[in-house]
Amino acid sequence: MQVVGIVLVRNEDVFVEQAIRNVLGFCDRIHAVDHVSTDRTWDILRTLAEEYDHVDARRSHHAGESHRLIEGYAGTQTWVFGVDGDELYDPARLADFRRELLAGAYGGVFKIASNVLNCVALDRAAERATGYPSPPSRSITKLYNFAAIDSWAGDGAERLHGGTIAFRPGYDGRSVDNIGERLTWDETPLRCLHACFLPRSSRDPEPGDVAAGRPILEETGLHDRTWWGVVKRRLRPPTLPAETIDWKRQKYMRGDLVTVDASSFFS
Repeated sequence: MQVVGIVLVRNEDVFVEQAIRNVLGFCDRIHAVDHVSTDRTWDILRTLAEEYDHVDARRSHHAGESHRLIEGYAGTQTWVFGVDGDELYDPARLADFRRELLAGAYGGVFKIASNVLNCVALDRAAERATGYPSPPSRSITKLYNFAAIDSWAGDGAERLHGGTIAFRPGYDGRSVDNIGERLTWDETPLRCLHACFLPRSSRDPEPGDVAAGRPILEETGLHDRTWWGVVKRRLRPPTLPAETIDWKRQKYMRGDLVTVDASSFFS
């Protein structure tokens, strides 16, 4: 049994190093893919790959190539953990959770979701984070049991999105354990600070509207940066910024605004 991390990032140099360092002990291997960033993200990934033998870093012009790095784990005793550059997991909790995971405690499910705080403020000096919790907001945890499937192939926008899954008997797309539905933020073994409403790149302006986060063009599915991808984007109607911002509010700004102790995420 093993845990394999898959990281796909573009212009995430504010949090990406911390995001990866926080899961180094949880993952047996980490595939880090830079989607042709224009900030320091690629330099950070290369440095981490040089420092740690179980981290490999590469660049890709098409985000869908990141899924092909993990297709071969289908049908094996592998949990695949999708981590974004704005997702900071609690490393101390992950250490205990890894033991449970590898002991087979969650072998009966295909996906694990859990507790998330969608941050509108993160004060590292005071070690406090403020945001909207999941639940009731949407959980963004991406931890998949590849022993539950025979394959996950086909054209997808990026890793763990799209394509066709061939499930093994006893599993389907509804085989999900959302830990957050039964455990609180203080109790859960798997919790994440999601910096979705904060600048994540040194190239991002400070947002005037906290719900907007980074510039809309970074959030509208620019998965293919090859010449053909450029042509397709020019031919399709533009995404309206207001629609994108409203979508983020609906998914990630539910419930009451809370403040939590964030010291364990930066230890």
